[in-house]
Amino acid sequence: QDEQEWDFVLVSDIHQMGSEKEIKRKKFLDELSKKGFTIKKIEDKKLFYGVRAPKWIFRKYQWLLRSPGSRMQSPSDEHDVPVTTRIRIVNFILQNTVTPDLEKLCDLMKKKVFETAFPLHEREEKNVFVKEKWARWRDICCEQPIENIRGYFGEKVALYFAWLGWYTYLLGIASVFGMLIFVIGITVLSSSQVSKEICKANTTIMCPLCDQKCPFWLLSDTCTYAKITHMIDNEGTVLFAMFMAIWATVFLELWKRQRATVVTKWDLYEWDDDEEELAMELINNPLHEPQRYQHSYFRSTIVILLVLVMIAVLIGIAHALVIYRVVAMALFTQSSLEFIREHANTVAVVTGAVLHYLTIVIMTKVSPRALLPSPEQPRTFSQRENNFTVKIFTFQFFTNFSSLIYIAFFLGRINGHPGNYVRVAGKWRLEECHPSGCITDLFIQMATITILKQTLSNFVEYLVPWVTYIHKQQKLPKKKNLILGEEEEAEDPCKQWWLSNYQLNQVHTFSLFDEFLEMVIQYSFTTIFVAAFPLAPVLAFINNLVEIRLDAIKMVHLRRRMVPRKANDIGIWLQVLEAIGILAVIGNGLVIAITSDFIPIQVYKYTYSPCVAGNSSALDCSAGYINHSLSTFRIRDFEPHMRLPEQLPDFARQGITEYRDYRNADDYSYTVQFWHVFAARLAFLILFEHVALCIKFIAAWYVPDVPQSVKNIILDEKHSKLQKGLRWVIPERV
Repeated sequence: QDEQEWDFVLVSDIHQMGSEKEIKRKKFLDELSKKGFTIKKIEDKKLFYGVRAPKWIFRKYQWLLRSPGSRMQSPSDEHDVPVTTRIRIVNFILQNTVTPDLEKLCDLMKKKVFETAFPLHEREEKNVFVKEKWARWRDICCEQPIENIRGYFGEKVALYFAWLGWYTYLLGIASVFGMLIFVIGITVLSSSQVSKEICKANTTIMCPLCDQKCPFWLLSDTCTYAKITHMIDNEGTVLFAMFMAIWATVFLELWKRQRATVVTKWDLYEWDDDEEELAMELINNPLHEPQRYQHSYFRSTIVILLVLVMIAVLIGIAHALVIYRVVAMALFTQSSLEFIREHANTVAVVTGAVLHYLTIVIMTKVSPRALLPSPEQPRTFSQRENNFTVKIFTFQFFTNFSSLIYIAFFLGRINGHPGNYVRVAGKWRLEECHPSGCITDLFIQMATITILKQTLSNFVEYLVPWVTYIHKQQKLPKKKNLILGEEEEAEDPCKQWWLSNYQLNQVHTFSLFDEFLEMVIQYSFTTIFVAAFPLAPVLAFINNLVEIRLDAIKMVHLRRRMVPRKANDIGIWLQVLEAIGILAVIGNGLVIAITSDFIPIQVYKYTYSPCVAGNSSALDCSAGYINHSLSTFRIRDFEPHMRLPEQLPDFARQGITEYRDYRNADDYSYTVQFWHVFAARLAFLILFEHVALCIKFIAAWYVPDVPQSVKNIILDEKHSKLQKGLRWVIPERV
């Protein structure tokens, strides 16, 4: 290999000779020297130490993890070691080398003895193919070079991009269907009997929307809102929700097949993470004793309690957003601006969604380690990563979905009724649903958050590394002027390359975790409440085409090289995705049964409509639904502290107004219709979820996880191994 190639670079400040930090640094470097490492020092504004491991370390690794059919006959046999393997082994030894003071590299970094440690990017001529075929915007629709990604960043990164590419590919199918449902919704925008009745209801007087002199209003004032509601809330919504439940299952099953094919090609199908880590432990320290499997119920209980505390905090934040919407609604209805006054509900929903997005951004930036300290003691890196993934995903899931859950399942259902409103802190009354349903509020909330996350967040994600990189480049020291008679000192050929790598943005152990988390949260938005937002797959598809190239550009051009990690799957993320698939069935079933007006309309059609009497020859069966779904209220029954407008309009002088609910006019108790609708909602929910889950399980059974070709390859390998073993058996002579 080229003498100028180094496995890792350690960076340190220039410490005073004889200082504690300088002594600790020397002890660590001495330990590396004892293990046969070659160390090269370059001094600039910082101290740079290039380290290169001896060849025998890699021969040991190959010998310990050789396959039965390997050509290696002894540990001294030499075979080429992939660069990714070299970096991974060297990183493990660096992280686990212990000084006489019982300090590891991570301890020394905390004490500022070393600033950072990173592997070097390969020189320009060695990664031109990766850059020109992958990490540029004009290849946005081209196939990814997964093999080259694996050869440069390792299997774990390659599997991430393989999964992301597969997810994006299948999103194209869901996008077409989602766009079709949305276009159909637009074409029938004005044809709904329900929206027609709302638009013609210019004599239906509705209760004020707040307590502080909010005006009475006509139902026909919300004609446009009703049309938009029908665009989202129609029969196609049910079909699309069922389709997405099946799509999520098929996607995961096909990914399992794709993953099996890819890792078999890499000869990693039966690779064992534990064996790999044990081998590196023994290479680093031949006297190493493996850490035993342990389980502490006490520690697990502490983790559960910490997670519950964080969920309680997030519910509190969601509660604050609810209060904001309630207060904003009251303020906007009294605004001096006519537009805001007339569209107070919509403005409150949109600003609430923007506020929720800002909450997501802030909570995402809060250090997860500070929020969720880890009392566990995982045995391996994979276990630590899995524990971290479950906790942080749970935290981020509730951060992203708490407000959506409130709008979908609680908005307008726990607010009481006129004369007996439910109030927050005894002061602010909760919001009501629009007479045409609450699904439009959920649509607006999801659309706002999704668009902001996929535009503004991606822009910041791309811009910040560039700004940081340019800022670091500007801080590079100028070439010093020579004093008269002084000869220019020849610059070390490694110096500029090491400096340029140091100036790149830092990566950390869980850098790839952040990318996975972003995509899995997006997958949650795409599946869980997709019944209320059929454009979610379309936006996700467009976003992912950009995201693939964005991540590639960041990894190749803007960040230091990640430590390659070996893997044969995407880890616990697969179980997370399967859990989201189950939640998607439950969530969409609840949206249709509770949030949507689909069930109440069907109950009306088949129980109370004119069609039931048989005189429906030329009449829409949903005719009269709006009047049927409204209840009357006597103005004199408002609470004493309710501040009504000083001058009631002429249409309200009769003292009767209406509101959306199924209640009796005399004592405001629930009517028989309410219980009919409630029973129908419950029956539909049970039926939908059982049918959807059955279809999911059938699809999972129908599509095998592992292709037959992969099974046959593994079968042939086992047969060949046994045949080779049989040759060593000498038959007995008769």
